[in-house]
Parts: sequence; structure tokens; C-alpha cells
Amino acid sequence: MSVLAFDYGVRQIGLAVGQTLTRTARPLTTITVKDGQPNWPEILAHIAEWQPGLLIVGLPLNMDGTESDFCKHARKFARRIRGRSGCNVVMFDERLSTVEAKSETPTGKKPRRVSKNNHQSPVDALAACLILQSWLLQPEFAISP
Repeated sequence: MSVLAFDYGVRQIGLAVGQTLTRTARPLTTITVKDGQPNWPEILAHIAEWQPGLLIVGLPLNMDGTESDFCKHARKFARRIRGRSGCNVVMFDERLSTVEAKSETPTGKKPRRVSKNNHQSPVDALAACLILQSWLLQPEFAISP
């Protein structure tokens, strides 16, 4: 089964794709959020292209496991993507995924711009990939939106 994972943010959303058969994942792209609104046509185009059996949205828990203030925004995004796509959606703990993603970039920082097509830093797509890889290893820890 093909799976898409999202690292939701207020300025951009990282996107990764994975496969349950091979338990592999790779970063895809970063989607821009403008005026608080995700680029829904782009998100839905990726869903149509990949035909995932499941969507995963990162849940930004605090280090002690409690919900952060930002969790409500991520949960809202998860409910909205489920409503717009009709796909099954689960959430998965994303603690430290962005920190780890930044550590895997050559400079250890989040670059400002990386491509002509105006997409932002690849760090968010890498963070989505890390969320997906974690889910592939422990799908039983998925959380309902």
C-alpha cells in the first residue's frame, strides 16, 4: 500500500511518500501555505497521483507527551484533508522530526529557498519522511485525528 505523510506547518507543509510492502519512504516536496490556507489543489493532485491507502499527519506533541498548542491546528488539517480527499487519515507523533531533518542537511540549518518553482526548504519534506518512516516501523502507535 502506498502512504503519504504530511509535516503540517503554518508556512509550508512537507510531503513524503512511502510503501508498506518495502517499508521505505522518501521526501517528495514542500507545499506552500498562503494566508493560513494550504495549497489544496496541489495536495489533492499528489493524492490523485499516488492513490495512497492512508494519509499520515504529524502530531506535534510536547516532549512530555502532552498536546502542544499547535496540535489543534494539525488535527484541523487532518480532518480537512480527510474531508477533501475521502482518504483514511491517522496522526503520528512527530516529536523531534524537524530537528532530526535539520541535522541531516549539509549546513544543519533550514535553507530559505532551494528551487526555481518557489518551493521552500527540503527540511519539511524530510521531516515528513521521518514521520512516515517512524509510522512504518510502529503503525500501532497511530493516533486518530
